[in-house]
Amino acid sequence: MERTPIPVLTVQTAPYEDQRPTGGGGLRRPTGLFESQRNYLPNFVQSLLSSVDLRDRQGCTMVVGSDGRYFSRAAIEIVVQMAAANGIGRLVIGQNGILSTPAVSCIIRKIKAAGGIILTASHSPGGPGGEFGVKFEVANGGPAPDAVSDKIYQISKTLEEYTICPDLRVDLSRLGRQEFDLENKFKPFRVEIVDSVDIYLNLLRNIFDFNAIRNLLTGPNQIKIRIDAMNGVMGPYVRRILCDELGAPANSAINCVPLEDFGGQRPDPNLTYATALLEAMRGGEYGFGAAFDADGDRYMILGQNGFFVNASDSLAIIAANLSCIPYFCQMGVRGFGRSMPTSTALDKVAKVMKVPVYETPTGWRYFSNLMDSGRCSLCGEESFGTGSDHLREKDGLWAVLVWLSILAARKQSVEEIVRDHWAKFGRHYYCRFDYEALEPRTAYFIMRDLEALITDKSFSHQQFAVGNNIYSVERTDSFEYIDPVDGTVTKRQGLRIIFSDASRLIFRMSASSHVRATLRIYAESYEKDPSQHNKEPQSTFKKQHLSPPPSPSSLVPVL
Repeated sequence: MERTPIPVLTVQTAPYEDQRPTGGGGLRRPTGLFESQRNYLPNFVQSLLSSVDLRDRQGCTMVVGSDGRYFSRAAIEIVVQMAAANGIGRLVIGQNGILSTPAVSCIIRKIKAAGGIILTASHSPGGPGGEFGVKFEVANGGPAPDAVSDKIYQISKTLEEYTICPDLRVDLSRLGRQEFDLENKFKPFRVEIVDSVDIYLNLLRNIFDFNAIRNLLTGPNQIKIRIDAMNGVMGPYVRRILCDELGAPANSAINCVPLEDFGGQRPDPNLTYATALLEAMRGGEYGFGAAFDADGDRYMILGQNGFFVNASDSLAIIAANLSCIPYFCQMGVRGFGRSMPTSTALDKVAKVMKVPVYETPTGWRYFSNLMDSGRCSLCGEESFGTGSDHLREKDGLWAVLVWLSILAARKQSVEEIVRDHWAKFGRHYYCRFDYEALEPRTAYFIMRDLEALITDKSFSHQQFAVGNNIYSVERTDSFEYIDPVDGTVTKRQGLRIIFSDASRLIFRMSASSHVRATLRIYAESYEKDPSQHNKEPQSTFKKQHLSPPPSPSSLVPVL
């Protein structure tokens, strides 16, 4: 019996002025806005699809996944219906809609897809009162570059219609191929539902020595681990890879069922929100702990007794121990990348290894260009994101497996490895303070006045007293980045005060919200003397949501 072709409809709509992607082709908004504003999601999806040239879009393959948060299933249905109507030939979707961000990048690269759509708001809360997001990955498996994001935005401002197949229904739970005949289409539209873990797991097998990690977790000198998936997308990956494949006991993994509201908790792997993991680690029973954010690209590492490894130190320690990873022994190390606010701990390692360091604006898309050109092997950000050129996204589980590989090779505890690193390279004390929900106009004037203050000639070479330390200003600037690959210039990426001992103060506006602004202040102080490595950074670094912001006049010099 012949199937009746599914109709393709053109729906009239009106543009929204607020659909500018915040970086990497992503749009993140309150979930209620997506649900309540007429055509809000279809408008953005149409703008995204239309940003791909028609000749590249017709018949192409794209990958779709989500972190499982509330509204994901409804959104996937709309994405599928619109992809079909817009000429996409095949969609590859994770079973039940679940795919981590690293897995989407992996699949795009493996099958040479034209790109991918990830439904996630990263580490933001879920549920009806939380946030929802749509992120676009391009053909290299990385976030959309700024030129693509700008194109999406320009299309969104004049959009008058979108195309959709509203009668098309996909069974996300059934593995395998599903085909659909569409009106006025010569070839059927195909959807392939794939296991969420398989392709990504196969990639990891080719990067790591799984036998060494398995022996660490199951051998005579095994360590006990505690892994918190925070009820995000990483639950199936943790159970399948760390437990089933590498032998960690099933009770090593907690919060591994993806939930639409992440169990009522914010899926943000830091000391503020991963409190259940922190308390478990403080008990001393476990030698290694880790947590992941909602979509699996960020992570946090804890050692026995809750010993915390900040993200900048983690990046530097990984860099110093790449010889523990078969992938890098085979591929070599060409260079490192870090976002400008990330501490300069990585630079110290790079100097010893005699490899270049690329200092970029915040945003993984800047690393993608470096990796595509063969300049960068390892990169990371202070916001708990680390990755390598095996993908074009930051990769939380990859970073955890690197740490387990280092533990297996060096036969030391997390704390011993970190303290040995400090003894060799010095310690970079590091704090970040977030001043959230600022009125954008107020935030603008704070940054304007601060820039005027620190770039004035009278500010140069001033000294500031902090406790018993005196910090002398060496230089100040508004950071700009010139891409060494294509020469693209990115300006006004944060204000920097750099002191003579390499300590730094950085002020940067975050672009993750569309209504209110976030001012981030980063403080870095370098200490070479091992006898001074046991101090604690200010306790307030654990409280990343502070108010009110400081005024520029609060920078008081030594008289």
